[in-house]
Amino acid sequence: MTNDDGEAATIDTVNRFNEVFNRHDVDGVMAMMTDDCVFDSTRPPPDGERHVGQAAGRAFWTGFFARSPSARFETEEIFAASDRCVVLWTYHWVREGKAGHVRGVDVIRVRDGKVAEKFSYVKG
Repeated sequence: MTNDDGEAATIDTVNRFNEVFNRHDVDGVMAMMTDDCVFDSTRPPPDGERHVGQAAGRAFWTGFFARSPSARFETEEIFAASDRCVVLWTYHWVREGKAGHVRGVDVIRVRDGKVAEKFSYVKG
């Protein structure tokens, strides 16, 4: 596999992860993450919270989708270097009838076609 092929595979994995995320499919999200996955969320400020492993990841995503039933991420830009991927995104929500959004970035590591690390950061 050439380096470009590896980068394309990394981007494909992240795009598939984002697709199941936008369907709010917790089982699909967890199927796209490694057993030893690490997810650093954006909240609470200033450092977010780290979730390690399938059980912790599942608990986070289940609660997140319950609290944010209109959650949607829109990719602004995506690029990869080997097994690392950077995604610039806009997160959209509706709270109390009012639409809102925030921009941010994910730094993701892919291993064996799954997300092994997802570190999320926001502007503001």
